[in-house]
Amino acid sequence: MDATVIILFLAIVILTLVITYYAAKRTKSTGDFYTAGGGLTGWQNGLAIAGDYLSAASFLGIAGMIALNGFDGFFYSIGFLIAYLVVLFLVAEPLRNLGKYTIADMINARFDAKKIRGAAALSTITIVLFYMIAQLVGAGALIQLLFGIDYWIAVLIVGVMMTIYVLFGGMIATSWVQITKAVLLMAGMFIISLLVLFHFNFNISSMFTAVKTATSHGADYLKPGVLYTDPLSTISLMIALVFGTAGLPHILMRFFTVKDAKTARSSVITATWTIGLFYILTLFLGFGAAAFVGQDAILAANPGGNMAAPLLAQAIGGNILFAFISAVAFATILAVVAGLVLSGASAFAHDIYGQIIKKGKVTDREQMLAARYASLAVSVLSIVLALGAQYLNVAFLVSLAFCIAASANLPVILYTVYWKRFNTAGAISALLTGLLSALILVSMSPSVFSPVEGAALFVGEPIFPIDNPAIISVPLGFLAGFLGTLLSKEYNSARYAEVKVKANTGYRDAN
Repeated sequence: MDATVIILFLAIVILTLVITYYAAKRTKSTGDFYTAGGGLTGWQNGLAIAGDYLSAASFLGIAGMIALNGFDGFFYSIGFLIAYLVVLFLVAEPLRNLGKYTIADMINARFDAKKIRGAAALSTITIVLFYMIAQLVGAGALIQLLFGIDYWIAVLIVGVMMTIYVLFGGMIATSWVQITKAVLLMAGMFIISLLVLFHFNFNISSMFTAVKTATSHGADYLKPGVLYTDPLSTISLMIALVFGTAGLPHILMRFFTVKDAKTARSSVITATWTIGLFYILTLFLGFGAAAFVGQDAILAANPGGNMAAPLLAQAIGGNILFAFISAVAFATILAVVAGLVLSGASAFAHDIYGQIIKKGKVTDREQMLAARYASLAVSVLSIVLALGAQYLNVAFLVSLAFCIAASANLPVILYTVYWKRFNTAGAISALLTGLLSALILVSMSPSVFSPVEGAALFVGEPIFPIDNPAIISVPLGFLAGFLGTLLSKEYNSARYAEVKVKANTGYRDAN
């Protein structure tokens, strides 16, 4: 193992721990722990959103997807980017104006019902666990490759690190780790992309020509249909990616870290430009890995293709670039999992414990303690689940989290803000139907059952033919909310008028 690799890797880890140390001194209240006291500026929150969003699935998973499957792998980049238009135009402003710490707060601005808060918290925790598994799988594969240690030890190391960030620094530490990581990640992406172009004499056409013969797919590598041969599967995946972001709890939670809706909008714009540039550059990483690393080497390092980017860095930049990219990838994962743990912990400590069990009669100290215990529980559960998912592609795992978010959370968010007739029965129906339909269909899909041993979790014929069930579960979530509302006699137009004023103006004392 090269000493440079260890030094650069440890330098970035130490930097994040120093950030956490100083953030811990500033974390004195529940608001500081959950939302950094609402004190981030637009550009800071925008970079933090980008740092939160550009996860192991984006950096490791998509690069591997493109390297192994060509054009079909780029579907993830397209879907993840377009998703921010939905967030910008439909969700960011009303969410910031209506919510306080969690999605359930936003929904509860209209429906003061513990049942809805509990259902929203359940959905949040489920999404967090799916997303966490993906990040920990990527982290385990990375540390395993870097240090030559067992996968389970690597996962434990990441688990301990992320728990430290959240337990001591809360959202302040998480935000600044995400900002630092976003800057480092973009720098790494630029360096690799320039080196890839340099090897092709800065001729993009030559790069496209070269990858036609670099893989076993031949010229088909640049055409759709290598990975997704069924149009319905492709459409279903895109539905999950485009609409899922607007329901992801750890992303939406970031809009509570700014002072007002205007700052929330500006942070989305900053994030969109950063994320858009990143996803354009994933093309160079994927094609570069296919050309200079090769499919066999990528699959040998990790069956899910998750090590394509670090291997490309080593192939074209030597051990120094490999060390830097690996360290950035590790910081990427730590930043994202810290945000995930925080959103899962807030759902339990604030929504379930603080508002349902304690009925809102809870002190700051009690809620902070509950949040830290919940953070520990979420971390442990995620680690246990990740140990059994070593060979799954992390981009695919994240797409399942997006599916649940689009099926359960998004219908309720949009109906709450934009439909006057919407009521408690409709909200609970949408949340539970979207959540359960996504989970049930995934459990019967080719992702879980495959006749080929080792291709999925279990050997057998899948009952549901599509990997990502968003094409079914998302419409079911919206339909359940619609029918649940119409079949219920509950109607409160006065409450909607109040919510509409708050959502559009941020005025908290409307009557």
